Amino acid sequence: MKKILELITEEIKKAFEECQYDKKLGKVVVSNRPDLCQYQCNGAMAGAKLYHKAPIMIANDVVEKIKESKMFSLVEAVNPGFINMNLNNEFVAQYLNEMKNAQKLGCENEKEQTIVVDYGGANVAKPLHIGHLRSAVIGESVKRITRYMGNKVIGDVHLGDWGLQMGLIITELKCRKPDLVYFDENYTGEYPKEAPFDITELEEIYPCASKKSKEDEAFKEEAHEATLKLQTGYAPYTAIWKHIMEISKADLKKNYDNLDVEFDLWKGESDAQPYIPGLIQDLIDKGLAYESQGALVVDIAEEGDSKELPPCIVRKSDGAALYATSDIATLVQREQDFHPDKYVYLADKRQDLHYTQFFRVAKKAGIVKPETELIFIGFGTMNGKDGKPFKTREGGVMRLENLIAQINDAVYNKIMENRSVSEEEAKETARIVGLAALKYGDLSNQASKDYIFDIDRFASFEGNTGPYVLYTIVRIKSIIEKYKAENGNISDLTIKAYDNPEQIQLMLEIAKANEVIENAAKELAPHKICSYVYDLSNAFNRFYHGTKILAEEDGDKKASYIALITLTKEVLETCIDLLGFKAPDRM
Repeated sequence: MKKILELITEEIKKAFEECQYDKKLGKVVVSNRPDLCQYQCNGAMAGAKLYHKAPIMIANDVVEKIKESKMFSLVEAVNPGFINMNLNNEFVAQYLNEMKNAQKLGCENEKEQTIVVDYGGANVAKPLHIGHLRSAVIGESVKRITRYMGNKVIGDVHLGDWGLQMGLIITELKCRKPDLVYFDENYTGEYPKEAPFDITELEEIYPCASKKSKEDEAFKEEAHEATLKLQTGYAPYTAIWKHIMEISKADLKKNYDNLDVEFDLWKGESDAQPYIPGLIQDLIDKGLAYESQGALVVDIAEEGDSKELPPCIVRKSDGAALYATSDIATLVQREQDFHPDKYVYLADKRQDLHYTQFFRVAKKAGIVKPETELIFIGFGTMNGKDGKPFKTREGGVMRLENLIAQINDAVYNKIMENRSVSEEEAKETARIVGLAALKYGDLSNQASKDYIFDIDRFASFEGNTGPYVLYTIVRIKSIIEKYKAENGNISDLTIKAYDNPEQIQLMLEIAKANEVIENAAKELAPHKICSYVYDLSNAFNRFYHGTKILAEEDGDKKASYIALITLTKEVLETCIDLLGFKAPDRM
């Protein structure tokens, strides 16, 4: 389905061409002066240089050519050469009825792709903390938006489940429970199916071991040895590793479920390890990898780089692989499994060099095709009101589940201030609205920017917040339910245009939906959808306050209003689903 801006632009381009001007001059944009007109074309200004003609003369020629078009209620040339346009209300109503009946609000995908979205990035044996929030929330939305457009999208959590942290845990466990069979070199039986620790103990073991390794050189050396044993397939340590993975994954899934974040794959760095020896050999055979100070490196610098970029280290002098090696090997695995057209990675923007390095190695080595897109979305920091990275009152890193609990409590207190529901319903509503407050508060910012996490503002039912958008949806639901109670089915209602300024503004806002979603998908930019749902919510609320909807005595007009707000609800619900949250039935 063509976007409404496309249809207008086509009409204006045709008029330019019929007037013997270049049709490229007929680009139309939404007016930045809505008090004067709805849409605007400034092409006559550029045409003045091409045709050595006053821009107002060119504008007048074009206006004369299209003044009879049924698409417009107003087309006028304004000095020094602007073309101002208002759409015919009936044309907008017809467009919305087509959108209402179209699949996916008329969104279209130029080319369906297979896309891997790598987000989450949690480490096993550690609780999710607020540092994991942005990757999970932005990545989930990017996955949903690109999938909505008809692409085959695979979301992978890509766990940190390999390396020294495992050796540290194993060594600390040995110190605490030396009698476990895993540490008996003479043991030859099967290893227990039950883990020798629970998630609470496991989450306490790692920080303790990490601290100890910085103070005790012998402990650190033993942890390195344990890591090497694990990585070379030592059965007792492999058994412990499997316990760590099983318990950690169950806890991570529970916490991600609380965020309504769902992964298609639960792969980790460990899954890439079998591919590393072949990868290293391939880089050597192709003459890309060479030895430098005992390490194996690949040059990535390219002509035109604005700054000097260091080589990518793929093997350290002690023979160990690095994160970059693991990430490149993961690409080898994903190419074999999925043959993606595009990869999207979500991580802190401070990791930009890492992604530049391994993307370039992958391209140079032919691991991915030249046309395969490798995209890094680097996100900014979530800060407290003091402008510094968000911390607990004690100064530590806050667990994600505690952050969610805080914002849920803030929403719950607001609901209970005007209590008209049971305590149980209030808690469930607070959970839904709290998640919207949290996600919208994050996603409404451009990903690359730092932002201030302000619970009071995010949980507010007014202003540019998630709860405000949900409250708008709940208000619409309430009106529709009251209408249905009196009139029954609403599926066959048609949108009609009336001489109602608030209605027209709402119609024009709805008409932008498919273009906004398509642009958000192309630019991988959830914040564009946030901006749109806020504008649409405002347009609806102006319509609601300025129009008698249920009290309208004209039955046809009332039915048309219901059709219009039903489409408004569908658009808002579609958009918030793409952002990763939903609306309750009551608030």
